[in-house]
Amino acid sequence: MEKTTLIFVGIIASLVSFASATPGIATFYTNYVPSACFGSQDQGKMIAAAGDALWNNGAVCGKMFTVTCTGPRNPVPHPCTGKSVTVKIVDHCPGCPSTIDLSREAFALIANPVAGIINIDYNQYAYFTSLSSPLLLR
Repeated sequence: MEKTTLIFVGIIASLVSFASATPGIATFYTNYVPSACFGSQDQGKMIAAAGDALWNNGAVCGKMFTVTCTGPRNPVPHPCTGKSVTVKIVDHCPGCPSTIDLSREAFALIANPVAGIINIDYNQYAYFTSLSSPLLLR
């Protein structure tokens, strides 16, 4: 019983940490290769560059983030689409005004590109590869 309780508490703590998003700012860019993390290797279109606040000397390279538009930062009214997007960090955007500089394609999924800059909430994307403990199945 003690192990079941401990595992349950651990899962709840993990879910709470996933549910609490961090506020930030997003912009977009259009030249994806080369990148600071992957050089000339194309990483697709659902990508982003990390601003200085996230960069951490490249430790964020390859990490996935889920990003949601929360509102405007300029006079463009109602830029948000109501959707979220998950992107892979492939580059660094030193000195950018944003926390995350999204690919134009990723930005367009969550906001009107005419806005150019938006308020966001973001979470590092996490997933479980296995929850096979028999204690969780009881």
